[in-house]
Amino acid sequence: QVQLVESGGGLVQPGGSLRLSCVVSGFTLDLDYYAIGWFRQAPGKEREEVSCISSTIGATYYADSVKGRFTVSRDNTKNTVYLQMNNLKPEDTADYYCAARPGAWRCDAGMDYWGKGTLVTVSS
Repeated sequence: QVQLVESGGGLVQPGGSLRLSCVVSGFTLDLDYYAIGWFRQAPGKEREEVSCISSTIGATYYADSVKGRFTVSRDNTKNTVYLQMNNLKPEDTADYYCAARPGAWRCDAGMDYWGKGTLVTVSS
């Protein structure tokens, strides 16, 4: 059974940093066979894609709103994908989800597997 479990959320002041982790299990193939995306949903807003790391070559994508501040990476030995978030802003406040799709170059809202999310709150 495929599972994605996010962690690392919490309350942080503007300008601060957090690192989110997405631990995956139950995959039949190595982690780098899967595209892993990070998405977020703020109260009253649509879910949006924040970042994606593609299968195989690990090409990365970032939403304009987080470019230069967020970095996605993966550690195949730990079956974990990370989202390093720096210089956080109040508008980054949201539930953050990771999601997976096998053999994909890009991520989108139709990913095959989803975690349950971790809450990030940026506030002074």
